[in-house]
Amino acid sequence: MDHLFEGFLDKNNESYNVRLLNKEHMSQLQQLQELVVDTLTEKKNLQPLTYEELDYILTGNGLMIGAFTEKGLIAFRALLIPPIDEEHLGLDVGLEAEELPRVIYQEISNVHPDYRGNRLQQTLAHLIMEEQGKLLDQRFTYVACTVAPFNIPSLKDKFKQGMEIAALKIKYVDQLRYIFIKRLDGEGRGEEISEIARVPMGDVEGQQALLEEGWRGISLEEDDDGGYRVLYVKRTFK
Repeated sequence: MDHLFEGFLDKNNESYNVRLLNKEHMSQLQQLQELVVDTLTEKKNLQPLTYEELDYILTGNGLMIGAFTEKGLIAFRALLIPPIDEEHLGLDVGLEAEELPRVIYQEISNVHPDYRGNRLQQTLAHLIMEEQGKLLDQRFTYVACTVAPFNIPSLKDKFKQGMEIAALKIKYVDQLRYIFIKRLDGEGRGEEISEIARVPMGDVEGQQALLEEGWRGISLEEDDDGGYRVLYVKRTFK
């Protein structure tokens, strides 16, 4: 079997490899996802994929990769080619209708609790974005995703990838979510940062007010008291 990557888990003293996933891995995917959800103290922070959603991705509507040790699947990450509908994240961040087919979603990423702390989420993020350009017939200009406020590991993961918060609103019926977006073509818009604001993560209205004015969230900062602030910037043309 072809491996996309082979590495070593320092914290666990084990080697691992990363492979493309298919429908044969469905039971392992479900078991790992259930385990991860069971260990969460705030279960609303994660929107798990249903069997139908996993099947949809694995039958040509995205890409999924997984990390394996001798014990089996220990982590996975997914990309989804979304349907064009009224819930499309591109609409939430102000993209035009003709741009929506060029948006791919970063979906769920799960790491087995015993293997956290090995930067697997970060490694899989790099690998899956690299592979999507090679393996998917469709070409994409943007990658988008949603993250729950106070899901600190996932927020850090997105910021490390250079993604930015472009909206904060209710998704999945009743769940508050940050909506992240990033251009994949490397093109800049000829803009530079003109203003900076640091907003406590719990200040939803304050963040929404900035986002409605075109500000973007670009990083996370921890307060002296253990709280978190989001660093927002406003850009202007040079």
